[in-house]
Parts: sequence; structure tokens; C-alpha cells
Amino acid sequence: QVQLVESGGGLVQPGGSLRLSCLASGRFRFSFYRMGWYRQAPGKEREYVASVTSGSKTNYADSVKGRFTISTENAENTVYLQMNSLKPEDTAVYYCNALYVGDNYWGKGTLVTVSS
Repeated sequence: QVQLVESGGGLVQPGGSLRLSCLASGRFRFSFYRMGWYRQAPGKEREYVASVTSGSKTNYADSVKGRFTISTENAENTVYLQMNSLKPEDTAVYYCNALYVGDNYWGKGTLVTVSS
């Protein structure tokens, strides 16, 4: 079983930055997993934001490309999402995801609000 706990959300003005963290724990090999971030805005479906594979290959949704950066610290079982140049449309609950073969785990989310 894997537990994922997100942190770092909050209120930020447009153009500002935030860094989200996701700490993974449990009986698993963190470095084997594809780690990702998803988000769900009010009244909308959950959508993909970014991911990083076990081979350190990163991928981003077009809407965040060039503004967000995903990274991992395997020694700390942590995945980060650095978010720059935030826009009001980035407002959402951000969820951490861990995927490996038949295992698919989710955190409970952290709220990011971009507003002046």
C-alpha cells in the first residue's frame, strides 16, 4: 500500500509562484513508479498536469508547458511541482498520483487558488 500526501497549496496572486510537494510512504520502491500531478477545477473533470517516469522522462499538459516543472527526490520519496507565472485558470485542487503496472494511487489533494 502506498500513501501520498500533498502539501504546498494556498492563495497566490496572478503571476506568482508556488511549489507543491507530494510525500510518498509505504512498502514500495518509489523510483520504480511513474509520478504525476493532476488537477480538478470547480465544476470540471480531473485533468492531467505533468508526470515523470522512472527513467526521469517528463511530460506536461500544453496548458502548463513552460510554466510548471515536475521533479523528484528519490532519496526523500518526494515529487515536486514548481508552478510559475500562475494564472487564475490554474485554480484547482492538485492531486499527486503514483502509477506502476497494476498499482495506481492518489493523494487527497491540495488546493491552489490564484486570485488578486
